[in-house]
Amino acid sequence: MKILTHFSRIFVGILFIISGLIKLNDPVGFSYKLQEYFSAEVLNLEFLIPFSLGIALFVVIFEVVLGVMLLIGFKPKFTMWSLLLMIVFFTFLTFYSAYFNKVTDCGCFGDALKLTPWQSFTKDVILLVFILILFFNIKLIKPFFKEAGVTLIVFASYTLCLVFAYYVLNHLPLIDFRAYKTGTNIQSAMTVPEGAPKSVYEMVFIYKINGVEKEFTEKEINNVPEGAEFVDRKDKLITQGYVPPIHDFSIEKDGTDYTEEMLNTPKLILIISYDLEKAREKGLAKAEVFAKTAEAKGYKVIGMTASTPQTIEKIKKENNLTFDYYFCDATALKTIERSNPSIVVLEKGTIVDKKHWNDIDQIILK
Repeated sequence: MKILTHFSRIFVGILFIISGLIKLNDPVGFSYKLQEYFSAEVLNLEFLIPFSLGIALFVVIFEVVLGVMLLIGFKPKFTMWSLLLMIVFFTFLTFYSAYFNKVTDCGCFGDALKLTPWQSFTKDVILLVFILILFFNIKLIKPFFKEAGVTLIVFASYTLCLVFAYYVLNHLPLIDFRAYKTGTNIQSAMTVPEGAPKSVYEMVFIYKINGVEKEFTEKEINNVPEGAEFVDRKDKLITQGYVPPIHDFSIEKDGTDYTEEMLNTPKLILIISYDLEKAREKGLAKAEVFAKTAEAKGYKVIGMTASTPQTIEKIKKENNLTFDYYFCDATALKTIERSNPSIVVLEKGTIVDKKHWNDIDQIILK
């Protein structure tokens, strides 16, 4: 039991630190995932959405520090209760997501490692087992150093996490695990290879029987009783086929698709704000100055947003913006950007540079 406890301590501690650091590298991305959980369709906690970034920062920093605390043996009772409560909550959350098919990716390891809902739940169950071993053998968890030493290590870990968070929030993630990282050719990333497996769907028919809606598959359609009222038909996914890394990117304006044209442009700059009403005014001002400089050097500069035409005109007028905005799905833009606005430089569809608006002066225009 002593060996198993020590193994559990190292395994859980390291996993919490790695998982926390990956999410701390991209806290904005994790906040988007929390917004999914807080939405009306999932947990119906929409009042928490405005605080999602703050909650994301608290959770990931606490996760890293808890891992450190477990490894060095700092305040074992507090550490074990915190670990147990956290893993119980996340096990419930991942089970809820998997069983009701609410959130397709828990975001446990950010964009570095995608897990299906059931894989996320299985991972949490395994962690729960190891944490319970530690919880019931808490007397075996001894500090590695004297009290002053472990306290100093915990404080240093917390401070470093704050510094790291401040840096990535004011610049960009230190490591980019997303589909739109620098060097990616968007056209290639949108292509489905020849012979790739295709998704398999099953038609499901919905009938109302005695006031209650019931589903019937194609094979069961002959079992529909007489007098049943047809309500709807839907396609149920049976097997997921190949999904290209980029599958929801487009550039549209006034109902016309400009994606192919723009992705074949030799020198193109995208100024991205998924929601223009949330864009930083200082960032938009910098983007306008940068756009004029880039255009003078032969670049085509466009904005990209999921905002309405009315909002676009309003923000352009308020901030004296001269470049045109094109429409793209909000989810795609959230995946691309981690600041609002963000700047992306393309060379015939290949991403050659990405910058936070704070670092817009670092972009080299050829």
